[in-house]
Amino acid sequence: MASLADRVRDNGRIAAGLLLNLLVSICIVFLNKWIYVHHGFPNMSLTLVHFVVTWLGLCLCQKLNIFAPKSLPPSKLLLLALSFCGFVVFTNLSLQNNTIGTYQLAKAMTTPVIIVIQTFCYKKTFSTKIQLTLIPITLGVFLNSYYDVKFNFLGMVFAALGVLVTSLYQVWVGAKQHELQVNSMQLLYYQAPMSSAMLLVAVPFFEPLFGEGGLFGPWSASALLMVLLSGVIAFMVNLSIYWIIGNTSPVTRQSNSLLEPGTLGPSW
Repeated sequence: MASLADRVRDNGRIAAGLLLNLLVSICIVFLNKWIYVHHGFPNMSLTLVHFVVTWLGLCLCQKLNIFAPKSLPPSKLLLLALSFCGFVVFTNLSLQNNTIGTYQLAKAMTTPVIIVIQTFCYKKTFSTKIQLTLIPITLGVFLNSYYDVKFNFLGMVFAALGVLVTSLYQVWVGAKQHELQVNSMQLLYYQAPMSSAMLLVAVPFFEPLFGEGGLFGPWSASALLMVLLSGVIAFMVNLSIYWIIGNTSPVTRQSNSLLEPGTLGPSW
């Protein structure tokens, strides 16, 4: 009886985590698109804001004793931090250069790529039912791309890069949590500032820091408010992604994201 109650409680926690991830993922997709279209905020700079707010949010959680940091060797997190940068930058570039529908549909390919990576690199097996679901997903993405009246070659390049890096990132998140024996907050607590530092070095080479259109440019109060709100929601997206992968699997995370707007695709 106790074990049944435990299973019900655990399933309830997972369902709540999936629902939270779904809701904040919907919010951030539309909010980021709004920021790009109506304010023209630079892509990498917005990503940097997301990383910094995520780190500050985790620092606040640590001060409130929500979790205890665990000492981790930076060398073990280097590739994860780098893939985090690519994951967010390329998906935001895809969102910026595609319609929301095309952006979401293209990202559905993350599920097949994750399965391929885990099958060939981690020797993980999947049931025939799961493998068969890849056929309509792949076919649907191909048909949408082929017949899309607003086809954007550059947008599709960013979408493809985003799918590849996102798949690697989500597989590595799960692998690192098990390898280092840490929870979602402990891992993100060290990885977020590393990714922030990497992006801080890269931003000046691709985007202006000052003046019109720069990170520290003369933005309106409404633009800054939207960017800050986007950062807070990004913190919730990041935390929920890590928690879901740590408690289930990258494929479960992607299955949840198929419910997001634009028919298919993961968050951000």
